[in-house]
Amino acid sequence: MAHSCDCGTHKPLDELVEFPCDYIFKAFGPNNEAFVASVRSTISATVFAPLDAIKVRPSSKGEYQCVTVVVRLQNVEQLKAIYQDLQQLAELKYLL
Repeated sequence: MAHSCDCGTHKPLDELVEFPCDYIFKAFGPNNEAFVASVRSTISATVFAPLDAIKVRPSSKGEYQCVTVVVRLQNVEQLKAIYQDLQQLAELKYLL
């Protein structure tokens, strides 16, 4: 999440997001159940992620999928921890 611009206009995450809040994570990876399970378990290590909070959408060619998870975050530390943990997933292609 680093940005190379040093223009001085970037605000800390805790100023951009008001906590507590519902937050949407989007992880893109291979189109298989193992990736969905990995994303859910990774997020669940920090906050509760019920099954109905997870939506899966395959890519147009079906090779990849987007796993969207909506969770309730209490603070910026949870947000940072989840992003850091998701980035460690070997199959992750892209993260929003």
